[in-house]
Amino acid sequence: MNDLKKKAAFLSLYVGLGMLVAKIGAYLLTGSAAIFSDAIESVVHIFATSMALFSIFVSSKPADDTHPYGHSNVEYFSAGIEGLLIFVAALGIIYYGINDLIWGKDLHQLDIGLIIISSAAAVNLGLGFYLIRAGKKYNSIALVANGKHVLTDSYTSFGVLIGVLLVFLTGINIIDPIFAILVGLNIIYTAVKLVRESVGGLMLEQDKELLENLVTKLNEMKKPYWIDLHELRFWKSGDKVFIDFHLILPYYFTIRESHEEETFITKELMEVHPNAQLKIHFDYCIDELCKYCDYQDCNYRKENKLITTNWDRKKLTGKAIYKYITREKSIS
Repeated sequence: MNDLKKKAAFLSLYVGLGMLVAKIGAYLLTGSAAIFSDAIESVVHIFATSMALFSIFVSSKPADDTHPYGHSNVEYFSAGIEGLLIFVAALGIIYYGINDLIWGKDLHQLDIGLIIISSAAAVNLGLGFYLIRAGKKYNSIALVANGKHVLTDSYTSFGVLIGVLLVFLTGINIIDPIFAILVGLNIIYTAVKLVRESVGGLMLEQDKELLENLVTKLNEMKKPYWIDLHELRFWKSGDKVFIDFHLILPYYFTIRESHEEETFITKELMEVHPNAQLKIHFDYCIDELCKYCDYQDCNYRKENKLITTNWDRKKLTGKAIYKYITREKSIS
């Protein structure tokens, strides 16, 4: 898997170098501020892809004494730095666009520039979707971030293409720097979004989609003697997911039986999340929980089941049932 990540990142780097050469050539031929903005974006792409490649090499290192959870979080740093680089590039694009808007600039050989930029846009569009798909498949935020950056580069090229085409058709040169400025503003939006996602990952922000997947899976594998599951938590680090929760089992279950349940749950969750690492805190039931329990074969039941609880997101991430029972007793 790590080799495939590296191959995807190297492909992005090689394509980025090719795009840079093509776009600089197009700028030198045309003198277009919009095309120059596209070339700056490609410079950032190369730096960002290099950072992504570095992070993939680091994140592939196994856990050690200094980093017992591994090195995967470096990918969040990579994505954040990439976002900052995109932001700086956008400021440069806007600056040169405003400069050409004020002072004006002669444009020439726009037909050749159109051919080069349209080809670059098509290549980057395919590469961007490939990198995002590969990043999601291998759970690599660095590849996903790089893919989004490449898509941004592609959209930039399409925007530039429209602007240059309008100049070519109308002869109104002021359209060129205006499009360069619009491209820069769009890139700023992408950069802010990318940095926001990076910070969210470093701050262990809850992934709502992953949470819903976990809730669904736990409900599918639920057994009658699983009396209550609570305090479900998880955090992601690159392609790894660390999950922990509390599970109440009948008090007469042996340590071996509890361990078998943990093995079963781990195996089931790893079918959905291959790199999941699970920790379960087992609690034992008390008499007051009989009214919540589905386990009809229990020989120690004190009363029949009276209350049904839905194992939804709020329940599984919340407190244990017996804490609510204790609170009710204290109130009464």
